[in-house]
Amino acid sequence: MLVRRYEMPWRRAYEGYACLAWYLAFAVTLFEAAVRALPWLLAAPMAIACLLAALARTAQALRVLVVRASLSGHAMEVIVPAQLERLLAGPDSVYIGQGFEWQPVHSQRLYELAKIDYRDYLVPPALLKLLGYRVDPQPDAEIGLPYIHGVEPQERPLYRPLQNMEGGTLLVGTTQAGKGVALANLITQAVRRGDVVIVIDPKNSHRLKRVVKWACERYREPDTFLEFHPAFPETGIRIDFTFNWQKPSEVASRIQSIMPPDTAGAFSAFGWDAVNVVVQGLVELEERPNLLKLTRYIEGGIEPILEATLRRHYAAMLGPGWREVPEMKKLLHDAQRGNIRRPSEASSNELLGLVSYYEHHVPEAQRTKTIDAQVRTFRHDREHYQKITANLLPVLSMLTSGDLGKTLSPDPFDADDTRPIMNLEKIEQAGHVLYMCVDSLPDPSVASAIGALALADLAARAGMRYNLGAYRRISLFVDEVSNVINLPLIEILNKGAEGGIYTTCAMQTLADLARRLGSEDAARMVSLSEILCVRHSMSTRSMNATQDQTHRFGGPGGTAAISHPGRAA
Repeated sequence: MLVRRYEMPWRRAYEGYACLAWYLAFAVTLFEAAVRALPWLLAAPMAIACLLAALARTAQALRVLVVRASLSGHAMEVIVPAQLERLLAGPDSVYIGQGFEWQPVHSQRLYELAKIDYRDYLVPPALLKLLGYRVDPQPDAEIGLPYIHGVEPQERPLYRPLQNMEGGTLLVGTTQAGKGVALANLITQAVRRGDVVIVIDPKNSHRLKRVVKWACERYREPDTFLEFHPAFPETGIRIDFTFNWQKPSEVASRIQSIMPPDTAGAFSAFGWDAVNVVVQGLVELEERPNLLKLTRYIEGGIEPILEATLRRHYAAMLGPGWREVPEMKKLLHDAQRGNIRRPSEASSNELLGLVSYYEHHVPEAQRTKTIDAQVRTFRHDREHYQKITANLLPVLSMLTSGDLGKTLSPDPFDADDTRPIMNLEKIEQAGHVLYMCVDSLPDPSVASAIGALALADLAARAGMRYNLGAYRRISLFVDEVSNVINLPLIEILNKGAEGGIYTTCAMQTLADLARRLGSEDAARMVSLSEILCVRHSMSTRSMNATQDQTHRFGGPGGTAAISHPGRAA
């Protein structure tokens, strides 16, 4: 038994010929009854039967013509801000665009349409006007296939509950399919709702940035919009991705997340340990770690931190006159004479004596794990240490070279640099909108590292929100997600919803994720388990426009599929 009525709209409306014949029969019957004295008792039932058959055939012909009416597509549609605001239902729902929910009937129609040349079944403009349709076909110059919209003539505003966006939303579409326009629409609504908005754009879309700035100017305070661009540091903000943490080891985990993939995991573990030793030492000295300091002490050696830490430790353990302790005095004298083996050229004579005293004269109960780790690193063969941290140093060098170092490791005491210093906690508490362009086209390696570090910091922020309680809702938008995806982003997609982080990602193909993550299985794990949850697709046509900008979702006849939890197609 068929669950729906059979149809084949991709043909000529032959019912129209039949309805004309029945109308003619109806007219002839009335003419015969009026002129030739055909008995009305016989003519009336015949005329009524002809009229009913004509109306039935007319309805059948119109049904075919109505389905075919949208085969010509729709030209670019502009929605001004006032129209967009009328379309927005409320803060608890998300306006996706004009379109329709994709059902099995649409799949069948598209399957049958692929067998023919749709141009043979376009409805003439005059007939479209007669049917009450706006004659606005898609020009040939526009990109996309117009008949995508022909499978459903009735398009309406599409909404989804905001709650459905908690588990992550994925926009998938090829170039110029409308992903950027869809992001512009969703970002505009997030700004209007009052969310903390973070946009990571690898390619620096000028149109998307204009939309974000316009939304901030219209719905928020004048200083809400913040911009970060590594190629134009003077126009944006300084931001420290190592500022907020609950445990010092979190900083090492963030740096580890931006290191190149390591199949065996050994080099990644060594890199984490190297960063953690430096961070623990800086915290012991009551210094705030940043990327510049990490690079300096990992590349140049742990000696300055170790020496300062030991002096501080001896002052607390032995008192102000710790240098006059006989064993200490003797070791410092031997070191000065060169009687203690020097592990590296960077080791000062005094440091050798301090380390020797710690190793031979400090009781186990008075030692600390922080100093133990530093001494272990100090005694490690320098050449071997450089080899095992070979994956770490290039990443740190990329993030600290030139003006980028001052931007990502801001110095609050630099009076010559007047750019504001921000971090994710300040951005969240103040309700800012951060637009991050990581500039992936000219410098993909640095762009990938910056984006991955920002996501690692945001993942740590999500953990703080779990532990301490959430503040404002955070809407995270990542365009071209294959350029920056890493384990922290997957963790955000997995666990960020309860922490109040709503994530929307956009990409072109699954192959992009496979290349980034190293395998197709990993890409499918991310796209199916972490982001999509349950697939829900629809074709949409028009989108919001801001003043002089034209937006379209789905491209001119194209489609950008939307996937999110909640319903299945």
